[in-house]
Amino acid sequence: MDSAFSHSLPLFSSFSSLFLFQVQSQNLVTDNVSVVEGETATISCRVKNNDDSVIQLLNPNRQTIYFKDVRPLKDARFQLVNFSDNELRVALSNVSLSDEGRYVCQLYTDPPQEAYADITVLIPPGNPIIESREDIVSEGNETEMTCTAMGSKPAATIRWMKGDKELQGKSKVEVTYDRMYTVTSLLRFTVTKEDDGVPVVCIVDHPAVKDFQAQKYLEVQYKPEVKIVVGFPQGLTREGENLELTCKAKGKPQPQQVNWVKVDDDVPSHAVITGTDLLIENLNKSYNGTYRCVASNSVGESYDDYILYVYDALTTTPIPTTATTTMYTTTSLPGITQVDSRAGAGAQRAVDHAVIGGVVAVVVFAMLCLLIILGRYFARHKGTYFTHEAKGADDAADADTAIINAEGGHNNSDEKKEYYI
Repeated sequence: MDSAFSHSLPLFSSFSSLFLFQVQSQNLVTDNVSVVEGETATISCRVKNNDDSVIQLLNPNRQTIYFKDVRPLKDARFQLVNFSDNELRVALSNVSLSDEGRYVCQLYTDPPQEAYADITVLIPPGNPIIESREDIVSEGNETEMTCTAMGSKPAATIRWMKGDKELQGKSKVEVTYDRMYTVTSLLRFTVTKEDDGVPVVCIVDHPAVKDFQAQKYLEVQYKPEVKIVVGFPQGLTREGENLELTCKAKGKPQPQQVNWVKVDDDVPSHAVITGTDLLIENLNKSYNGTYRCVASNSVGESYDDYILYVYDALTTTPIPTTATTTMYTTTSLPGITQVDSRAGAGAQRAVDHAVIGGVVAVVVFAMLCLLIILGRYFARHKGTYFTHEAKGADDAADADTAIINAEGGHNNSDEKKEYYI
């Protein structure tokens, strides 16, 4: 009998090992759930390689919510989504903060297996509230702003943006009696006139909400910006001309007072000031100096300067009536190089004389050439003529004898030739 028992013991050990392997191979898993208050949470109990063991779901108080596909708990918010050998899935609708806790997935094995699903209820904060210490800030001063996100779970985080630049604030977290969190962030910064009209945005980050923010536009007061604009003249200011200056001033609030002064001296007595305009007629060099426009408001005052330098009046040279040469006026200006065109006029006259001399030379040369050609022509075409003088006329004693000698002497007369050019 002992021998039989000893033979059956290995068989029992093999059976036990196989059973233990099958039990251990069943793996029960679940997942934690985060849900926004008022929404639906889904709990899934999953089994791998189930051997028909029973699956049930318990609440944080260890009360059975579902046993297989049966719901013993009388809470209609729990609804069966899926039941099979491998999964028990239950949905809890309209979740509240009291539903938060650890839920238990249980598998009836030996020993029983359990897996835990923690439900976290998210409560978004209320609308953020942004406040500033003062509504209107003067440039150069420090301002203070706060942003508050109340009644959230978990605590929210707050970021600050001024325009497209992120600023760092200092946050403080408070826990209320009902396990809610209130977060307040404090921001301090110095404003400039460029900040006027720029939005300051408080951004609240929380897992239950997205793009939750509030903003406030800065209103900054700044002292005037002043600029002097010349009406006329457009070029250099010369003696005898008129000068008009306009003072343009812009600030917040708008400047109510604009004054014209002359630095280290008085404004000329005959100068006319009309609002923001300054008019000085018939300029002369005694008016040289720095003219200043000063504008002020409740924040402060600013100014702009115009340096007046009166140049000599323009001088003109009479235009000669016998020539068409254009005459230019020259004035010696400090720092400016100008060319006197009268030297150019003399050069022009010298050029005219050279042209006339050249023309005369050409005419004379042409006449000489013509004379030479005519001489050569007449040298090649010579003329011939004959004279019949009575021979012996020179030896005759009287006139009658000479005539008689001449009448008979034609045939014997020698031919005389004369040449002419």
